[in-house]
Amino acid sequence: MRPFQFSQAGTINAAIRVLQEHPSTRLLGGGTNLVDLMREGIEQPDRLVDIQKLPLDKIDMLPEGGVRIGATVRNTEIANHPLIRKNYALLAKALLSGASPQVRNMATAGGNLMQRTRCYYFMDPGFHSCNKRVPGSGCSALEGAHRIHAIFGGSEACIAVHPSDMCVALAALDAVVQVEGPRGHRSIPIHDFYRLPGNTPHIETELVADEIITSINLPKSPFGDRAEYLKVRDRRSFAFALVSCAAGIALEGSVIRDVRLVFGAVAPKPWRALRAERALIGKRMSVDAVSDAVDLEMQTAVPRAGNKYKVPLLKRTAMRALLAAGGVA
Repeated sequence: MRPFQFSQAGTINAAIRVLQEHPSTRLLGGGTNLVDLMREGIEQPDRLVDIQKLPLDKIDMLPEGGVRIGATVRNTEIANHPLIRKNYALLAKALLSGASPQVRNMATAGGNLMQRTRCYYFMDPGFHSCNKRVPGSGCSALEGAHRIHAIFGGSEACIAVHPSDMCVALAALDAVVQVEGPRGHRSIPIHDFYRLPGNTPHIETELVADEIITSINLPKSPFGDRAEYLKVRDRRSFAFALVSCAAGIALEGSVIRDVRLVFGAVAPKPWRALRAERALIGKRMSVDAVSDAVDLEMQTAVPRAGNKYKVPLLKRTAMRALLAAGGVA
């Protein structure tokens, strides 16, 4: 880890000002991902700005019935908050499936949004060819070990996956990321917040370098307790997903009125299964309807030799999540 300057921001505007004046600055919340990346030499900022004292550590009701989660709220607090447990149990379950209690006690909402891939080649600077670390150097995973890599949304420049559990649930809940910068306030729907790699995999989000995440806003959920999060991993704890799935269903009788289906650990961003969603709306909740809809989405998967197992594994996981959300299983 190379030397860096450290300071603490007293206001949001002060943090933005440092980001403007010093482009290599990174903001420090819990540090559970950033410090690891700095230790390995992957991130090498000239300065860190601690934002833990900013007034971004509250969970509040929104006037229209949703909820605002401040950027520095810890993952443990989110998962255990009465508003979240009552109205957004899907998010609580996703958070509790991630990392360990010790990490959740430190990790923040904003940091979780910005966490970076655990691709072997990105995490090991001994491999030169990684377009995320060294733009234009190539992607070692294309011909190397790619068991954990993307089957949706990848490109010839990168097939790394997004690692977050929380963000998969947020995508199913239509979260909106609130940011502040020198040009003012922006609201970015989470489906637009993350970028697919294309030819620029090192540009991962729509957040500009001099902007700061202030909160995550969740609209009132139409799914209530008809939601499920499932995660499949190599071991029961402290392991990233091989595949995961967040599902929410709103029913009128037995007819599906609205649905969200989002996949995790299979794409460079939380992957919303729009084909499957469209196929399910207006159908009666049944095993056959769910199976047919998930098959439509899986037809767009592009697996490689080492991660073909993800296709049947994801189909079974998605079906289980949808059927559980719909009260069938």
